[in-house]
Amino acid sequence: MSGDWSVLRSSSLAPPTSPVAQLPTNTSQYHPLSDWEAPSFTRAAQFRVGATLVLFVFAACSNLALLASVWRGRRLASHLRPLMLSLASADLMMTFVVMPLDAVWNVTVQWYGGDVLCKLLCFLKLFAMHASAFILVVISLDRQYAILHPLDALSAHHRNRRMLLLAWSLSLLLASPQLFIFRAVRVEGVEFTQCATHGSFSRRWQETVYNMFHFTTLYVVPLLVMSCCYSRILLHIHQQHLRDKAGESYLRRSGTDIIPKARMKTLKMTVVIVLSFIVCWTPYYLLGIWYWFQPDMLHITPEYVHHALFVFGNLNTCCDPVIYGFYTPSFRADVAACCRWTASGADTSPRSPDRLSIGRGPHSGDHESEPAANNQAGD
Repeated sequence: MSGDWSVLRSSSLAPPTSPVAQLPTNTSQYHPLSDWEAPSFTRAAQFRVGATLVLFVFAACSNLALLASVWRGRRLASHLRPLMLSLASADLMMTFVVMPLDAVWNVTVQWYGGDVLCKLLCFLKLFAMHASAFILVVISLDRQYAILHPLDALSAHHRNRRMLLLAWSLSLLLASPQLFIFRAVRVEGVEFTQCATHGSFSRRWQETVYNMFHFTTLYVVPLLVMSCCYSRILLHIHQQHLRDKAGESYLRRSGTDIIPKARMKTLKMTVVIVLSFIVCWTPYYLLGIWYWFQPDMLHITPEYVHHALFVFGNLNTCCDPVIYGFYTPSFRADVAACCRWTASGADTSPRSPDRLSIGRGPHSGDHESEPAANNQAGD
């Protein structure tokens, strides 16, 4: 997907949230625009802007806190740190590129940024969306390796770096067509300019194929890969449980009782992450598919539905740090210590958030210091 689906059709000169003001579907023919009405900043769009600003503040604070905690923390396993740093970075790209662009574009209604900025921001928008999805795929693959092949941990660091490089490279490659199909288009006869794909596709089916391709890479493929990984994890845990019941619990060596608990915590966290991705983005993509094959649906469904589903999809950016923090005591300790430090002012005490997260006593109930649970966010 090249961003908000309601602006993808080559015949549309409306901003992402204003599906009104259409030009003819056949881009090779142009009819008079005497009856054409420019889109406006509707009440539904105002709700979308307000909700987006709230999500922006929360997502920026939470993901920056996650980024700082993972960067400074010494408790997270070395092979997991690049994964969490990449996840936070991808979410921050969504936060600082997609959300502000969407809000400002809704307020201005038309495009004032010129042709170069139109191409660049549409490219960055799709790049951020691909990166966010692909990083979740990399994390899922890492979790599968960690649980199904726990003795292969030594190669995890190099394997994860290669997968992350591939994820970021694919995101860059798949978003690059945005630089060529989007342009600032001026409506003849009226003072209205829009950043759209108008004129980039000679036939509507070509644009539909383009949109369906990005729908597959943004949603279908990541969902299938993650579902496959977590299905194998569930099957492995189930088989392990059956062996344990049969008296073959060969993994329960001395001092390793924490392993099943850590794996169960990992399983719960990864399942919640997948569910948040599915729940947040599925309605938005389904509505997009409906639009691509039945454009008249824009006149059937209320405008606030389009706005609400896009906002709900962006909620996924806020979910990742919340889920990570819920299953990672050290992150919660870092956030709590940072809040205390902020409330008390510039404290010269050596108890920095980083030291708090690694200096908790043996009776504090936090067992992350044990090797078997060194990565409660997923070993």
